[in-house]
Amino acid sequence: MPAAPRPIQIAPSVLPADFSRLGDECRALEDAGVDRIQWDVMDGEFVPNLTFGPDVIAACRPHVSIPFEAHLMVRTPETLLERYVEAGCELLIVHAESTIHLHRCLGQVADAGGRAAVALNPATPIEAVEHVLDLVEMVLVMTVNPGFGGQAYISTMEPKVAALRSMILERGLDVDIEVDGGIGPDTIAGAARAGANVLVAGSALYRDPEGLTHAVADLRARAAAAVSDAAA
Repeated sequence: MPAAPRPIQIAPSVLPADFSRLGDECRALEDAGVDRIQWDVMDGEFVPNLTFGPDVIAACRPHVSIPFEAHLMVRTPETLLERYVEAGCELLIVHAESTIHLHRCLGQVADAGGRAAVALNPATPIEAVEHVLDLVEMVLVMTVNPGFGGQAYISTMEPKVAALRSMILERGLDVDIEVDGGIGPDTIAGAARAGANVLVAGSALYRDPEGLTHAVADLRARAAAAVSDAAA
């Protein structure tokens, strides 16, 4: 772990939200104290599910002021990525497995006015992004196989997160590590201890009996405590 740990950020997925009132759901998350909102964009081909298009995201953008990120679980993301920037997503996450020209695609995000990030499926090694780390501000390590919410956390991804954090530190880069999948009260400490500082939670937030505000504060405190313990 670095001597000065990166700030913990809670970035909820809206997959468990009520899709009929997404604007209100976004406001509730902002009021609960999240750092940004993640939109899981699925095309039914790269992953076996369909979710949000850019028009839906654009309709929700005026309801909150916190940043949006789009997790593009789609084939050939370069064909539509500009639309997601136009819809109000400041950060676009492109899967390393989704395009044969990853370097070019990440450059297209910047050209479109967005900030670029890259994602890795569980079976994809960190070497797949070694030569594009200078183009991104974040790497997302999937802690489930993408496509559906509510899956169980794959704890064997923690050494992968730690190895990625070491690679970033050795190169002196300013890059966050995000984890997504199965993050909740029982798993967030392991992910944060390994070196992740941006934590995506979905189901765990919405099923907290004390509500979203308590859930966000609890997850943030657990992650911060784990980082503090690791640095001690």
